[in-house]
Amino acid sequence: MPTLLISIFLLCFSLFAYAEEVAIAQLFSKAGIDGTVLIESANTGQRFVHNNARSKHAFTPASTFKVLNTLIALDEDVIAAAGAIIPWNGTQFEITDWNHDQTLESAFKVSCVWCYQELARRVGAVKYPAYLHQAHYGQLRQPFNGTEFWLDGSLTISAEQQVAFLKQVVKRSLPYQTSSYDTLKTIMLAETTPHYRLYAKTGWATRSTPGVGWYVGYVEVAEDAWLFALNLDTRNAADLPLRKQIALDSLRAKGILPANRVTR
Repeated sequence: MPTLLISIFLLCFSLFAYAEEVAIAQLFSKAGIDGTVLIESANTGQRFVHNNARSKHAFTPASTFKVLNTLIALDEDVIAAAGAIIPWNGTQFEITDWNHDQTLESAFKVSCVWCYQELARRVGAVKYPAYLHQAHYGQLRQPFNGTEFWLDGSLTISAEQQVAFLKQVVKRSLPYQTSSYDTLKTIMLAETTPHYRLYAKTGWATRSTPGVGWYVGYVEVAEDAWLFALNLDTRNAADLPLRKQIALDSLRAKGILPANRVTR
């Protein structure tokens, strides 16, 4: 009898888990878009993945590289803190939020490409391969352009590698200064509620067809942090809101974030 009860419990649990995975798959299906999302507990290693094959496929990281690039720039002392100024040289960009002096925090928030290219110049291209190797951050093709490599396809990374890197960030296991980790956490904070804190970064690789949209980060809840990395094909800018929407809805489907309340 105990064996039978255990078997029934495991069957019910499997059916429930399967239903949840179907719920995540339906998020991509409803949007009519191909992609992957990987979610993992920093404490227990429990993980959920949609489209396992794609989660191992490497894509251009685009602006998600700003997470590691921030740590590098701070540790190299090429910028001092979240409020340090990066002066604008007057070049006009299509994204109007870029057309003025930036702080490190504002540059991260508005995903300012020219700002992080300036920081990369200050760091120097020769230093990046060692930093990438140390963090096990994707694959870098040589030779590479020191201010373009995270945009032009020279550097690629998978969703699985993004999550492994983020786990090192959360656990602070890479040899960066405490102040560097503290500053990154300050500027990476995207949302805070009484129940959770969301730390995240978007990315959009546009130099391929289709483009690739990213949303990566982690959610602090109770005594755990849940890491996540989503990438999906993008047909045009209209698909960009799907990055955050599908990632957060996937976290809700797994019960990590509270379900959206329905108001009447």
